[in-house]
Amino acid sequence: MASAYTPSQIAQYESHVLLPPRFRKASNPPLDIAYLTALHIHQLSSVPYENLLLHYSTHHSVSLDPQVIFKKIVTDKRGRGGYCMENSIFFNHVLRALGFTVYTAGVRIRPRVGGVPGGDYIGWVHIVNIVTLPCGSKYVLDVGFGGDGATKPLPLISGHVTSNLGTQEIRLLHDTIPQQMDQSQKLWIYQYRNGRDKEWNSFYAFPETEFLHADFEVMSFYTSQFTGGTNFQTRTVLIVRFLLGEGEDGGEEIVRKVMLVNGEVKRNDGGKTRVVMVCKTEEERVSALKEHFEIELTEEEIAGVKGRNVELLGEE
Repeated sequence: MASAYTPSQIAQYESHVLLPPRFRKASNPPLDIAYLTALHIHQLSSVPYENLLLHYSTHHSVSLDPQVIFKKIVTDKRGRGGYCMENSIFFNHVLRALGFTVYTAGVRIRPRVGGVPGGDYIGWVHIVNIVTLPCGSKYVLDVGFGGDGATKPLPLISGHVTSNLGTQEIRLLHDTIPQQMDQSQKLWIYQYRNGRDKEWNSFYAFPETEFLHADFEVMSFYTSQFTGGTNFQTRTVLIVRFLLGEGEDGGEEIVRKVMLVNGEVKRNDGGKTRVVMVCKTEEERVSALKEHFEIELTEEEIAGVKGRNVELLGEE
């Protein structure tokens, strides 16, 4: 299936994410892991994970139309990104347009309990891209998970450990989850640990089954509209912005992240996460969006949060 994006749109995208010239389509780079990694890290550092549409808008809903997403992220030039399905469907069409063999898969996550994923896996609420390179190697790319997400493509190799931000390590295991009745149906389980002396945390699981756009429309309706149960999106304002820097080998890589969770702005420069600002009012939070995330909201969008469950009212 062809990409929804034209060559002109892809050129706009490459400029928007500040992709180095050697990795732009005009340079005809080989479809290898170096190119895929460059796209992944520049996508992450230029397109934040954010669910502001659910809170700062007149409609409080999300469109998965690729052209609507493109306008929001690239054309409008207001620093916007999207939540998981927006960012990953957007990136899927970019990868297709650049010649990669790629499809999307649905993901079951485990909610955080005390800051750490725990308990049962819930239903399909997330999305990843699975890429097969011409050499036959397969990678999963997740550009819409947020704080503990992978900052580079992960090979579909069970147990292969990859360094992530700071001391964090990540891996995939090809295994089953406890809730499965049929233990022959293995899934890829994404795990992380915050140091080699720490235990692995299982965060989400996905099959190699291709999910269609219509599947994500159903998933996104729940994620963007349901206000109860384990759905945190409608009860929490979230932004995660990853930042590029120079890695140990001298190349570009993700070296820090800044996050907003409701009123708290947090920063991680490759070590421990620290709170750098606590917003008490909407004026403070809107200002923080611009200062820390380079996101600019319209007056109409700002007014959309009035009366919502996430509105900051200046209370202690």
